[in-house]
Amino acid sequence: MAASPAAKALPLVLLLTLVWGTNWALFPLAVREVSVWTFRAVSLTGAGVLLLAFARARGIALAIPRRYWPAVTAAALVYLVVWNLASTYAAILIPSGQAAILGFTMPLWTVLVAWLAFGERPTARMWIAVALAATGVALLAIPARTAYATAPAGFLLGLLAGLGWAVGTVILKRASVPVPALVLTGWQLLIAAVPLAAGAVWLGRGQGHAVSLQTWLVIGYITIVPMAIGNAAWFSIVRLLPAGVAGLSSVMVPVVAMVTGAIAYGEPLGPWQLGAMGCSAGALGLALARK
Repeated sequence: MAASPAAKALPLVLLLTLVWGTNWALFPLAVREVSVWTFRAVSLTGAGVLLLAFARARGIALAIPRRYWPAVTAAALVYLVVWNLASTYAAILIPSGQAAILGFTMPLWTVLVAWLAFGERPTARMWIAVALAATGVALLAIPARTAYATAPAGFLLGLLAGLGWAVGTVILKRASVPVPALVLTGWQLLIAAVPLAAGAVWLGRGQGHAVSLQTWLVIGYITIVPMAIGNAAWFSIVRLLPAGVAGLSSVMVPVVAMVTGAIAYGEPLGPWQLGAMGCSAGALGLALARK
């Protein structure tokens, strides 16, 4: 008996939760000596080249049919450019775990965008999952309201990151691009790297002095693991699941980010966060469980 799409997606969801959840605490380290634009331009370019080279080595064709390029480009710009800039700046302005919480309001935006823009009305089960995810976000956000009040730009950028990710995901899901996830991910990373590289040239700082080995190691890790492997897993999930369910599959990532932030920076981890973990796990279970 063939495995269901949700069963196929579950190992990818677990991988994504681990590599993306532990990623947020590294952002402040990555931009200590280079600009956000330079950091993201380097990581997206490197990840895109790695994925396309790996696909080519496996004998996978790298071409995307011409009629799909507008959708692929639009999705890359809305998701990868907006997400990578807004999420990184948010993680600098407010605690990294709190920035992850705001960015991962994405599942809520995805369900709403798919409904309002394309008429994909959520089922009762999806509404319950969305309500649980929203409750989890609220439980994490309430004790962090002081951080948001002192850095409102970080709060708004975190929400913008989630909205950009959601819109890009819905665009890509509607396009149904018939190419392997490795190829689709690689090209989207390279497309998004172009405006980021242009911004790095004009706005980047710290390019006139040597960058330490530690910074290069952090950027290298982010390039290979969260950017290349993580995005390949994400686009595979998007291909397997409906847009709203795919979005909800990521709700455990901010929980891991909170735990990582607590270990690395002493960020709070108490009853609010534990309650959010339960809500997030419930939302994920509802989204992926068989009817």
